[in-house]
Amino acid sequence: MTANAQRISPEPAPPEATFDLGTASRFFGVLRLVAAALVFASIATQVVDESIHNDFVAKEYFSYFTIQSSLINVVILALSGLVAWRRERESTLLAVLRASVVSYAVVTAGVYNVLLRGIPDEGYVGIQWPNEVIHVWVPLFLFVDWLLAPSRSVLRMRDVRIVIIYPLAWLAFTFARGALDGWFPYPFLQPNGPDGWGGVAVYVLGIAAFIIAIALVLIGISRARWANTDRLWASGRR
Repeated sequence: MTANAQRISPEPAPPEATFDLGTASRFFGVLRLVAAALVFASIATQVVDESIHNDFVAKEYFSYFTIQSSLINVVILALSGLVAWRRERESTLLAVLRASVVSYAVVTAGVYNVLLRGIPDEGYVGIQWPNEVIHVWVPLFLFVDWLLAPSRSVLRMRDVRIVIIYPLAWLAFTFARGALDGWFPYPFLQPNGPDGWGGVAVYVLGIAAFIIAIALVLIGISRARWANTDRLWASGRR
């Protein structure tokens, strides 16, 4: 072998697949957009299904906390999904709004599955998969998304005041409307029920405390060092 013979070098190893911060951001962005579309499709399915069977009353359907908060979910999921797809850091306001919709969704899931599931429907019983999407799968996704998605802003404990604004406004509207026409969207809100106003007060205070507790947990997660998702996904770089 001659002195000027070229040394054979080993072939470079193929690059390892990584799931870094930018990739994770886009991944969760896509999931949020899909979730927004699924919630919208669920509501549209219920509206069309009930309309076909002459059971749709718009002023009642759109008065439910579940439906209103789900429509808010569609907007926030779509907006935050686009922000994540662009790999931008979300603003503090968007983070507060996300914490709000996660709180509403988790509480909605809890109330539905504990208090309302199994109660016989009056009138037409529609397609059931939208109920499962709105009351089970989307709340679960929103909570997991809050835990794992990157670029989450750090919130202040006093931001819980913003979270509670919409539920209080909805409650005031519901009781004002019920005083006029006697219709309440949920059995536990009916003051002429067996437990009267005392029972209503217990449920309202309990659910309000639940919303505040969930919001405080979410805010606490945003502040916890162990829950720093940017550090988690950034560690995927090589």
